[in-house]
Amino acid sequence: MNIIVFILTFIGMEFVAWLAHKYFMHGLGWFLHEDHHIPHKKKTEKNDMFFLIFAIPSWLCIMLGMIYHNGISVSIGLGILFYGLCYVFIHDVFIHQRIKWFRKAEHPYFKAIRFAHKIHHKHLGKEDGECFGMLFVPRKYYIKAKQENAAK
Repeated sequence: MNIIVFILTFIGMEFVAWLAHKYFMHGLGWFLHEDHHIPHKKKTEKNDMFFLIFAIPSWLCIMLGMIYHNGISVSIGLGILFYGLCYVFIHDVFIHQRIKWFRKAEHPYFKAIRFAHKIHHKHLGKEDGECFGMLFVPRKYYIKAKQENAAK
């Protein structure tokens, strides 16, 4: 049961992140997210503060679940935590290359993620945004990535 809750939480976090990105980060939270859309050479951004929005509920679910022996709460907290770790790895390391590890990932899925994120960042303002997700990208970008690989 707990593994199912963990998996459902992890998957559900993509939708939570999409909603938060589209309606909060590109809305009331723009003052924190704006520097992420402006090219710069800084190592950190105000946008990095958003990790707290997800880290605090994760920590609370894990801590309170451990205190009260509630495996479902722990599973929810771990699902949020692992989604957050994937976010850091995919978004900050893979897409934005804040740590220079994976420069030549040629799999169509990973290329599609980069294409979709590029489309998102072509808009420097908070309006007219596209592609607010991280792990699930529109099929057209996956097809484009496959076609690009086939042309090589």
